[in-house]
Amino acid sequence: MTTIEEFAAGFTEEPGYLDYGRVGPLSATVLAETIGQYEILAKSRYGTVDRMRGEDERLREAVSVLTGFAADQVVFQPNTSTGLMHAMFGLTGGEVLLSQAEFPSITYAAVRASQAMHVVTPTWLETDHGRVTPGQIREQITSATTAVAVSLVDSRTGYLADIDGIRQVIGDRLLIVDAIQGFGVVDVPYEVADVVVAGGQKWARAGWGTGFLALSERALDHLTPVFSGFTGTDRLETFDEVIEPSALAKAFSLSNPDSVAQARFAAALEEVASVGVAVINQAISDTVERVIDLADDFAIPVGSSRNQAERAGMVTLEPSAEQLTLLSASLHNHGITATTRPASVRVSVHAGTTEETLEMLRGAFVSYASAL
Repeated sequence: MTTIEEFAAGFTEEPGYLDYGRVGPLSATVLAETIGQYEILAKSRYGTVDRMRGEDERLREAVSVLTGFAADQVVFQPNTSTGLMHAMFGLTGGEVLLSQAEFPSITYAAVRASQAMHVVTPTWLETDHGRVTPGQIREQITSATTAVAVSLVDSRTGYLADIDGIRQVIGDRLLIVDAIQGFGVVDVPYEVADVVVAGGQKWARAGWGTGFLALSERALDHLTPVFSGFTGTDRLETFDEVIEPSALAKAFSLSNPDSVAQARFAAALEEVASVGVAVINQAISDTVERVIDLADDFAIPVGSSRNQAERAGMVTLEPSAEQLTLLSASLHNHGITATTRPASVRVSVHAGTTEETLEMLRGAFVSYASAL
């Protein structure tokens, strides 16, 4: 097992980084894995390239440990968006209920699938400022709804969806979860979902080009692998004929995966598992509380939830329009990396966020308040 202190020591980014909701700088473990894998590829000694193909199984096993899905229900994806496209294009009819305020990976996948396949219709869920709740779904779901899609953590509000409650409301309809903003840092029952998609470039700190698609037995029965390449079959070699896709999750693959990317992602997830998601989540929650307290000290409105059960690692600051530019400038001048949007600033903390970084944030808030 790895302690939370040992895990935090693997954060090597410069002080002031508070933008894990956009991208997580590579962990020390992932960086070492990357260098090692490229050394192997560069030298390509006899048998080593073939052994690199074993990273696929390693990655799927690592995802299995953190999600509860069997390894053969998991397929590597180059990013979250590709996995969501597979899921939406695979729907065979009815309506998919989702919020138009979701991150565009979800909405674009649903609309593009509708435009191209003409078998599924996006139905827009009315929400409370982008927060998707079981109650709202219960009020708006219909007999024509065959699937519900939701972000585990909303990218703008930081709201953590109650996917267990949503499952209880929707019955045997397909539940599609974009988990990228919470995977590896929030402890939730992924097994209640039918489709779980995530990438590794944010909270897992595995870099771009990493992701997975996990499918329940119900999803495998109901989704059509529209984009299924030669690696999506149950044969190692498929020359001279085109055969049917596999009945397993591997059907939703197109070509040979990036083995180095798989190794990076696997190393990151193995490290998370060695610490425990619940332990990481508690460390993040404690730091989120400190950021909220700092915002309160300087009278900066907090738009994200103060309820620990409704949040992950993001805090949304919502000063008035005329004060937003001033806050953004203060953060910039103090070396704070965060995401600024037209109506808010999103601060994302992780288990490795340091005291020095929090002091830099305090300094930015002092400058902001002084200027006001």
